[in-house]
Amino acid sequence: MNYPWLEEYIVSKKGIIKEFKPEWGTHRFMLRDKMIGLYSTDNEGREVITLKCDPGLGASLRETYTDIRPGYYMNKVHWNSIDLNGAVPDEILRQMADNSYELILASLSKKAQAEINSI
Repeated sequence: MNYPWLEEYIVSKKGIIKEFKPEWGTHRFMLRDKMIGLYSTDNEGREVITLKCDPGLGASLRETYTDIRPGYYMNKVHWNSIDLNGAVPDEILRQMADNSYELILASLSKKAQAEINSI
């Protein structure tokens, strides 16, 4: 994997819990009951992380980087899968993780947001 820092970066965000989903055979990153990302293997055997993304930004990133594709096994408009053995710059992957976290945090109730932000 070209991004050994990635899991620690995501888990360091307020309220994030990493859990294993046996039915899927994959690890998920959860903010309350909502997923911000998951590690998996795609249909071509590549290790990927799938992150939620603003649709316009996601489309732009897919056009720019061949290692970013529509979300594997997810909504292709709102999720992107990144090849973990690819060449996406670290800063872009950090921005994608931040964007996923921010989108999910914003979807929670104001009370939940306040509780998470007070951690």
